[in-house]
Amino acid sequence: MELALNTKGVGEKEDLFNQLINEVLARHQNPEDIYEVAAILESMGWSDDMASDVAGKEDIFALAAEIWDIIQSKILYVPTAQVEKISPFQYILMVLRSFLRGTIFALPMAVSVAAMLTLRYSLWSYQYLSLENATSIAIGTILSFMAVGGFTQAIARRGFMYIGQGHYYMARKIAFHFVRMGYAVCLLGALSFMVFSSVFSVYPWRMTIIIIVYFLFLSAIWLSVTVMYMLQKEMAFTGLIIGGIFTVFVLFDLMGLNIILSQVIALTLVSLTGIIAAYYYFLQAERKMETGIAPPMPRMSIVVYTSIPYFLYGFTYFTFLFIDRIVAWSTNNVFMPYIIWFRGEYELGLDFALISLILPMGLVEVVVNDIMLNIEANQKNFMAEDNRRLGEMYTRIYIKRLAYTAVFSLLNAFILYFALKAYLGENYWELNMIFTHPTSHFVFAWALLSYAIVAVALMNALILFCVSQPEMAYRPLLYSLMINLCLGFVLSRWIDYSWAVIGLVVGALVFAVLTTRMVLRVMKNLDYYLYSAS
Repeated sequence: MELALNTKGVGEKEDLFNQLINEVLARHQNPEDIYEVAAILESMGWSDDMASDVAGKEDIFALAAEIWDIIQSKILYVPTAQVEKISPFQYILMVLRSFLRGTIFALPMAVSVAAMLTLRYSLWSYQYLSLENATSIAIGTILSFMAVGGFTQAIARRGFMYIGQGHYYMARKIAFHFVRMGYAVCLLGALSFMVFSSVFSVYPWRMTIIIIVYFLFLSAIWLSVTVMYMLQKEMAFTGLIIGGIFTVFVLFDLMGLNIILSQVIALTLVSLTGIIAAYYYFLQAERKMETGIAPPMPRMSIVVYTSIPYFLYGFTYFTFLFIDRIVAWSTNNVFMPYIIWFRGEYELGLDFALISLILPMGLVEVVVNDIMLNIEANQKNFMAEDNRRLGEMYTRIYIKRLAYTAVFSLLNAFILYFALKAYLGENYWELNMIFTHPTSHFVFAWALLSYAIVAVALMNALILFCVSQPEMAYRPLLYSLMINLCLGFVLSRWIDYSWAVIGLVVGALVFAVLTTRMVLRVMKNLDYYLYSAS
């Protein structure tokens, strides 16, 4: 650059000037203005005299102004990277894979329902349980979801992040750190429940032991299934559930053991096999996928701190799903030997309504994957000044997808209602009480509506997770939980215990509306949230 440009030919002058621009950009890729360009030139040794003698400019600011104009011109007119379009066949395959991934996650639930219809029992339920045992198992099941719900979210979010980067070693270390924390919390919770129940005589020892046993083993199973889901081994977990139900069949039907003992043995085998299989799958993935030198492990205190929003969301979500049961079962309007007493008519309606979530969860997976993949591709074709147009475009796309999901979920619930009515009426008159018993029918119908709304809210929450905004999903869920609890409590005490389900419906509606507002806020400033997420 010390050579005078005036002594060179036109082509050489242009090459040397371009070299000077490249040197400026090497110091700072995106200068703010001409003054920063001038400062960069001065740091490179340029002065007013050099700008005049070498470049033929009045001073360094004149040189900076010309460089600034050229830099801006390059930014405006450099062609954007064109994203390779996939063929219609590839797109269909991608949609099918996403749909199956969403529905396969709910496959264990479908297997359990099928077992109840055919065998009258599953891995942790039985149609002919006494109310005392049913209460114990139900409480243990609910506590297991609430205790590890936060850990499952933290495992999934952190694990997916490292797996996406190809660092399976780090994903395994983080995942099993949370698994160990989950075990510790469950053991502490079991001990606390035992002491509390003993001191205040909440439940007799025979019930307390069943509650704790089911609570601990189911918690271990939920933790292991999260690791398998993260590694896309959902079918392996479904196989474990089938194996567990088969074990119950052998012990209970063929060997004549007590149903509780048969299920405890099966739960023990499934929980141990599950966590061993999860660890094995991780080691197998590490050997195949780990490439390069992994970055140093972050401090676990930092990992735990940054995972708190996901932990809170997971805990609040499962509390939201089950709080109406606690409200209904604690209503003292019939025989109530203990503070919470199982109501089979209420539970039956909710259990069958849960089936309605299977297909919508597959659609949610498709919709969110489609939106995020298109955003990732299309943002490369939008200039900085077009960020508002990008946001407006995806606001319209989001609203359409939201409408599709809502219509599909409601239609799915409607079809399921009449399909079950026809099927159970002809084949399983005992379970047909969800239509013949007033309480079960009331709960089933409203639960179908609430779960259809929940599917829409979960689509919103997943989008918010994809742009690293878990707080935006957690706050609406917390408000929804409070409404679910308070409204359900009032209605169950003023009218009938079955009206606790109305709290679930209204809470789900609030969850969907508030998360929709949050997603629209993200779409309005999409460039900012994409930048912050990166």
